[in-house]
Amino acid sequence: MLAVAGMLLFVALAVLPALWVKAVLARHSTERRDFPGTGGEFARHVLDGMGLTHVKVEETAEGDHYDPGAKAIWLDAKRFHGRSLTAVVVAAHEVGHAMQDATNSPLMRTATKIGKAARTIEAIGGIAILLAPVMAILLRHPVGFLLELAGGLAILSISVVLRLVTLPEEFDASFSRALPLLRHGRYIRDADLPAARHILRAAAFTYVAGALMSMINIMRWLRVLRF
Repeated sequence: MLAVAGMLLFVALAVLPALWVKAVLARHSTERRDFPGTGGEFARHVLDGMGLTHVKVEETAEGDHYDPGAKAIWLDAKRFHGRSLTAVVVAAHEVGHAMQDATNSPLMRTATKIGKAARTIEAIGGIAILLAPVMAILLRHPVGFLLELAGGLAILSISVVLRLVTLPEEFDASFSRALPLLRHGRYIRDADLPAARHILRAAAFTYVAGALMSMINIMRWLRVLRF
């Protein structure tokens, strides 16, 4: 019973941050007539003002993010076309990442290097999982099970590590870049600043929520394999 209760508690602690992030973003997604432009237009205006005219701002269905390789800010439809506080503040967060890239931020360099290493480990883990059944048949040995276990754990574990090491970069984009930009540029009213901080915190904590969900997947993986 204690083990089950502990598992349920862990699942609750892992799921609640993701629900909190969604609730914060939804709470401030009401369209604002006092905003002169959409999230996409805001990002374009600010980037042009900084001389970052080469950075693209485009719509995507894959979630808000900045791609340093493509030099592009990607915003989902609600943020790209929306005139809500969430749309503008999330756009400011992604502009913060573009600013990091333009200034060769050590935080972004570190996160990018770790990201490349993570993708390599994920690829190796995926190959191990694919080879596991073949090795088990050819060798008639538990090595197939061990390969599957190692591959699965490598893929899931690196996902947790990657999200956690990205946090400093995310908080820098939110509170050292986006918030001063919004405040000093007078892009939003002073009365909206507390809500903006809330949204920026939620934007950064999407990675915490993702790491916790990956930890749940690790536990599921171990349970399926009866490790």
